Amino acid sequence: MTKTTISFSKHVYAVGLFVCLVAGHLAAQQKTLSLTDIFGPQGSIFTPRTVSGVNWMKAGGFYTTQQSGKIIKYSIATGEAVETLFDQSTARVEGSNQTIQFEAYELSGDERKLLLATNIERIYRRSFKADFYIYDLASKKLTQLSKNGKQMLATLSPDGSKVVFVRDNNLFVTDLATMTEQSITTDGKRNEIINGACDWVYEEEFSFVKAFEWSPDGKKIAFYRFDESRVPEYNMQIWGDLYPKDYRYKYPKAGEPNSIVQIWIHDLATAQKTKIDVGTETDQYIPRIKWTQNPNLLSIKRMNRLQNRLDILHADATNGQTQTVWSEESKTYVDLEFTDDLTYLADGKSFIQSSEKSGYKHLYQYDMTGKLLKQLTSGDWEVTDLLGIDEKKQVLYFTSSMESPMERHLYSLNLAIPVAKKSKKASPITPPQPVKLSTQTGSNTINMSPDFSYYLLYHQSSQQPLTVSLHEAPTHKIVRTLETNQALRERLAAYNLPQQEFFKFTTSLGTSLNGWMIKPTDFDGSKKYPVLMFVYGGPGSQTVNNTWTNALTAWFKLLATKGYIIVSVDGRGTGARGNAFRTATYAQLGKLETEDQIEGAKYLATLSYVDASRIGIHGHSYGGYMTSLCMTIGANYFKAGIAGAPVTTWRYYDTIYTERYLKRPQDNAAGYDDNSPIQHVNKLKGKFLLIHGTGDDNVHFQNSVDFVNALIKAGKQFDSFYYPNRNHGISGGNTLMHRYQMMTDWVLKNL
Repeated sequence: MTKTTISFSKHVYAVGLFVCLVAGHLAAQQKTLSLTDIFGPQGSIFTPRTVSGVNWMKAGGFYTTQQSGKIIKYSIATGEAVETLFDQSTARVEGSNQTIQFEAYELSGDERKLLLATNIERIYRRSFKADFYIYDLASKKLTQLSKNGKQMLATLSPDGSKVVFVRDNNLFVTDLATMTEQSITTDGKRNEIINGACDWVYEEEFSFVKAFEWSPDGKKIAFYRFDESRVPEYNMQIWGDLYPKDYRYKYPKAGEPNSIVQIWIHDLATAQKTKIDVGTETDQYIPRIKWTQNPNLLSIKRMNRLQNRLDILHADATNGQTQTVWSEESKTYVDLEFTDDLTYLADGKSFIQSSEKSGYKHLYQYDMTGKLLKQLTSGDWEVTDLLGIDEKKQVLYFTSSMESPMERHLYSLNLAIPVAKKSKKASPITPPQPVKLSTQTGSNTINMSPDFSYYLLYHQSSQQPLTVSLHEAPTHKIVRTLETNQALRERLAAYNLPQQEFFKFTTSLGTSLNGWMIKPTDFDGSKKYPVLMFVYGGPGSQTVNNTWTNALTAWFKLLATKGYIIVSVDGRGTGARGNAFRTATYAQLGKLETEDQIEGAKYLATLSYVDASRIGIHGHSYGGYMTSLCMTIGANYFKAGIAGAPVTTWRYYDTIYTERYLKRPQDNAAGYDDNSPIQHVNKLKGKFLLIHGTGDDNVHFQNSVDFVNALIKAGKQFDSFYYPNRNHGISGGNTLMHRYQMMTDWVLKNL
């Protein structure tokens, strides 16, 4: 008995020694995460490979991609390349031996031509100008679209015979058969009149640049005309030369004049222009235009300045007369994002439009006069995107937050199921139940083929990097997996990285909030750790999503390896939880959002492993605004904060975004001033770092200048850093590496 016991003990000791040696060897082998791994010149080690640039072909069974200077046609069924449509190394510009290096392309509607963009020159967030070329797939001719200067927004006509583009604020059309260029407008002038492209505030807040649309038959062009002559100019200095240069552009701050917007239709055959009647009120917005299936009927979305009413107008292209067919009003605001799924069905008899009238974003079908035919989706969840409608099979595809506000999944809906007519005795009709098609926990985005035969499913979660799979739409079976990111998984296995955990808590007011937490890799529940909270918090936004690690969350994981807990909480005003939750912050931006971040800090302070005296906060843009408020109004709860490019007074931000949530400052002065960090500088107690780019065209450096002046006047010590000529993202060159090294050192020193 004793002998056996002694032998067993020796065996246990030997095994334990072996395990310790192996563990020590593995620990010695594991790499330590560094800033270079995240922001170095080779890119982030967390960045997944993807399948991008996929353009489905109408000719059935094929798609094209852009790879290494080539445009390659692939078979959907086999995944094999069947043809190289364009090779920049061999194609020569007609009449010369010149080659081009293209950066983007578009295939014509008849799939006989390519439109190629080269020498792209960025302007603002979405806009750019470039040199465009036409490549004829049959003749192999490569022709420059115009030699009269770079163009913007070059777009092929539906039949591929013409191209419309913008240059110097005017609209032009080129006939590709003769390469004849004609001007559609002539009154364009910088900082005064823009034809066919957006002004700054439309581009930034309504998320589009191309302000023209071809009619379905290619015979007409509907276009915007912006008169921004009365909009005040903002002046930024560009540093670098002996004398700094002034850059002036039209930026309407809250309460100031906007551009006067008109909609025109140009008939190519007659060269006649028809002005569309969008009403007598000029202080309004036209956030969308869209041709219906009828080439003589243009659809227009119109909003009043306060954005609490949205109308759909149908315009007769022959005479410009309009009729209002659909409207939605709100006691707060109508957010374009939640009413942006307008689709006209192929039979020309009805359209589908999203609405929040039930309290959640859902889909409804109307006839062409605006009469409601049926509600397509319902429930205490939101449709996030209408992907399209397979009208032959009567199936609608959409993504939704039905499963969880933190996830996105793919669903289909059978439109063939009839909805019974309501009667006085009948209860409200329940729409057909959607069918969930995505199966894995996390977030899914979809690229659906135009004929609805196939779709690409891009799946990711906090635990799994991006995978891309091809599916048959009718059966939803996987055809094949195009990307698994196995190399990324193996690369990260060499690191001992912390994981992201999701949690919920209830505030003192009884509101349930979602959050995530990253703990140190060697976390010990008996110890106490400092916490850095990350916040954005703007209306409709989310930071608490079940998605893969990006560069920012990678930095959070780096801080976790240095002994910090990182937490993010989505407070009131954020998205995917219905209209009431999102609009709770209306007319008082910053108030409830700050309260909820303080509630988050108070909740964390109750956890046994959190050092309540060492809770910090960081955010950029709206998150910089929130950080500034938390460090002042919430000074008793936060030891340190880093604010990047913050709005410090909404009086300095643009009309569309600001007035949507606060009304005009003339109508709601308290909403602008009561929660401006500038008004609360006397409350600052903790360590504070303020960062901004001087070339920020979005949240102007002026915000930080005035904030700094107020802090100085209040006798408050703080740290600040400016990045010359950097825009709102504060990036470019070695900027990200520099910024995050500075922020890392600052956190280690002050938290």
